[in-house]
Amino acid sequence: MRGAVALAQQPGRSLVGKLSYGRWLPSYAWQRLTRSIPRTTVHLIIALADHFEPAIVPENGRARVPLSKQERRVERWCSEYPRSVDSWRDHEGRPFVHTYFYPAEQYDRGLVDRLAGHCHQGWGEVEIHLHHGVDAPDTAENTRRQLTEFRDALVVNHGSLCFMEGSSQPRYAFVHGNFALANSAGGYACGVDNEMELLADTGCYADFSLPAAAFHPAQIAKVNSLYECDLPLNAQAPHRKGRDLRVGRAPRIFPLNVQGPLMFDFDRSARNGVGRFENAALTAANPPSLRRLTLWKKAAISVQHRPDWLFIKLHCHSMDPTQREGVIGAPMQRFLAELVAGAEDRREFIHFVTAREMVNIIWAACDGREGNPGEYRDYRLKRAAESPTQIRKSTNPQVSVRG
Repeated sequence: MRGAVALAQQPGRSLVGKLSYGRWLPSYAWQRLTRSIPRTTVHLIIALADHFEPAIVPENGRARVPLSKQERRVERWCSEYPRSVDSWRDHEGRPFVHTYFYPAEQYDRGLVDRLAGHCHQGWGEVEIHLHHGVDAPDTAENTRRQLTEFRDALVVNHGSLCFMEGSSQPRYAFVHGNFALANSAGGYACGVDNEMELLADTGCYADFSLPAAAFHPAQIAKVNSLYECDLPLNAQAPHRKGRDLRVGRAPRIFPLNVQGPLMFDFDRSARNGVGRFENAALTAANPPSLRRLTLWKKAAISVQHRPDWLFIKLHCHSMDPTQREGVIGAPMQRFLAELVAGAEDRREFIHFVTAREMVNIIWAACDGREGNPGEYRDYRLKRAAESPTQIRKSTNPQVSVRG
């Protein structure tokens, strides 16, 4: 949301240039012709990537509110969220959780400590978000430093992130600020062509940045997919092309790319009388609903040859006060109530997961696992809080200052 506004306001964005950002439409049209969801019972594996920015100023993406206001926002969220959603549980009895992608460049130990405590109580997990290269292109060296320092701070100071069994390197999921992953927005909001390689080197197991928006310069042609990069990781925007994940072939190239739905919703009630674009963003103007759930299912995002496990990655900005109703208010509560109560009639099993758990289930699907996907939440990537040995081995324990 913030990224779309900032990019739209950049000079030199001609109408023709903006229309070229619809490069995803041909592949989407082909998907609509060739994809379908099973007529049998399906498992809906739902994750919410929360671009969690306590300092956000909705009307000015580059401004930040004072620390005291950030503290009040985080405290209010951590206090109110459990009460707001606790009534509705998934197939395994788990609540609807957020994955809190916290901006590395805004790190404050006290704020993240409060958020991590909230997560350790069962309300989600903290992962890495990064805005950079907005005023001037960033460098590979500075990007690596920011990722490494924040990664280690999350592990050592807050018991967050995860590890692979037998490895002492922390692993993390990532969301790029302004969606401009690996310099995919033509040089804006990044500047680092080999960013995907840096993510791989520093332990990123999956990127959760996309989709952006229908005509956003960082929106690539490949949509509604789970895949490995098929271009060299040191190339600009190597996620532009990829090999879809499938049963019987274990993932080999990390970070994986986990996309949310990007579709066209033919809705005559839209202001234009035709429809609107669906990009899986939960907002006050477009909160979650069963109508939107139908679209998310039609995107049919799955591991190839396991069509009954549907992966639905949503995103939001929960710290934006103008979006509060869409993520914690009555529309969200109504959606959760209808989602859970009507699952049996819709022939669905609901699984609320974090980003890490979603990737574990994807990995299990690739390895040919069957049955209840909820059993594979901890398949390969284990939470740091459950891996004290790895935490002690992690490097850079001194990192604790504000970014």
